[in-house]
Amino acid sequence: MQQHQSKPIGSAVAARDRKDFFIRRDDYEFAGMHLIIDLFGASNIDSLEHMEEALREAVEASGATLLHIHLHHFTPNGGISGVAVLAESHISVHTWPEREFAAFDVFMCGDARPADAVPVLERYFSPNKVDVQEYVRGRMPVSLSASV
Repeated sequence: MQQHQSKPIGSAVAARDRKDFFIRRDDYEFAGMHLIIDLFGASNIDSLEHMEEALREAVEASGATLLHIHLHHFTPNGGISGVAVLAESHISVHTWPEREFAAFDVFMCGDARPADAVPVLERYFSPNKVDVQEYVRGRMPVSLSASV
């Protein structure tokens, strides 16, 4: 994989040379979409194998590129904390099995589709309630980013 360095905002690099994977919609460019996903009444959130399988499928469904998964299993409650590191950013997870609660952060740039991870997580963990908040990260008018 070729390494490259993104140019900061305001640098004088032509648009054709940009390699920052910013997304352009309407009159704005932004770094990516960040979803905060809370699963209430969730099951199977204490199994490392189940969590890894869910993360792998969520990455695939989102059209992202998996680089590495690291999960840690806490004892005695069985909670899991971890991250799927992506070329497009990450999916992180923290679970509280004793409360049947799981918190996921899904942040992706480029052509990835982070919202497509939500139905996968719902299918794997069968929550009673799902709360999704969506944030646009690094949003700026195209006129400000034209010199990037």
